[in-house]
Amino acid sequence: MQHRLEAVIFDWAGTTVDFGSFAPTQIFVDAFRQAFDFELSLAEARGPMGLGKWQHIEALGADPVVGARWQARFGRPMSHADIDHIYRTFLPLQVERVAAHADLIPGTLETIAAIRGRGMKIGSTTGYPRQVMERLMAAAEAKGYAPDCTVCADDLEAGARPGPWMALQCVLDLGIGSVARCVKVDDTLPGIAEGIHAGMWTVGLALSGSPAGLTLAEYETASAEERRAVRERVTPAFVEAGAHFVIDTIAELVPVLDEIEARLGRGERP
Repeated sequence: MQHRLEAVIFDWAGTTVDFGSFAPTQIFVDAFRQAFDFELSLAEARGPMGLGKWQHIEALGADPVVGARWQARFGRPMSHADIDHIYRTFLPLQVERVAAHADLIPGTLETIAAIRGRGMKIGSTTGYPRQVMERLMAAAEAKGYAPDCTVCADDLEAGARPGPWMALQCVLDLGIGSVARCVKVDDTLPGIAEGIHAGMWTVGLALSGSPAGLTLAEYETASAEERRAVRERVTPAFVEAGAHFVIDTIAELVPVLDEIEARLGRGERP
């Protein structure tokens, strides 16, 4: 049936695990400090979230504010050698700590069960390298979450986000018949771009991910007004990036899948 969805492809940190996506952001701060005694704020570290981690560091070096501070400190722009050194510092820190940020975002198990109950497959892509994901996948599986496939930022020669390649590799791995019957769910703008470039429906997560920057405790104790304020701050960027839907967290996804199938039934495509 051409109106039935075949797969959902999820991001990891900020989408299915690690509410607020704190594991990578804090470690970028620590890696810059350890590698070059260079101070980076958490807000600055969040800026390029969703890219591969080497590309994330490169983007921070190209950021007008961070780059100017780097230039003032070292008298030169950040070089590829500098990026390599920060990345080599980042990687073991991330491998060491990622399992401590493997708690599932509330609603993940229920949503995954509902998706599987519809006969759909579960794919995943991530800005983490494979070395980090081996640790995170094992920790998540112990908590009950194991997608049918995972494609990492360093798996493909073509590259990672914002290109379509990781999402399209999921299509191949899962044996999907049409990209128009796939949904990409992500808390980052590069992740939304990945889905759009792959020809998929896209769903942005406004409150569980890096742009919102809330801890789970902050989210759970926030008033309706406080949540609305964060939602209004974060959502426009997702809309501008082309997200077809924007919801708070993965817990609200199933009704969106119903709406997408209704739109497919009317002949609409992403």
